[in-house]
Amino acid sequence: MNLEFSSLKDLYLRVEPALSAKKRELDRIGLSHVQKVDIWNYLIESKWKKSKGLMLSDIVDDILNTDCSLIENYLKEKIKNQKRNASLNENIDII
Repeated sequence: MNLEFSSLKDLYLRVEPALSAKKRELDRIGLSHVQKVDIWNYLIESKWKKSKGLMLSDIVDDILNTDCSLIENYLKEKIKNQKRNASLNENIDII
């Protein structure tokens, strides 16, 4: 059976059960702040960046067997590089 996907969104939806399983694993080890999209983005931006023609079974295998610490380190790096600003909304009446 040869499956082809017309977009990354279609592929994401197809592998979402595997992402959910990995998310549950991360929750069990105390990394509940990691979301399914973080797992996906790590794999897209790191593991699969230069890959072509991956089979669905390889993608699911990568999702389920990627070391949780690699995902956590990826997310820490992403957060570290985000620009953070103080919320200075003038409509909040706290003073």
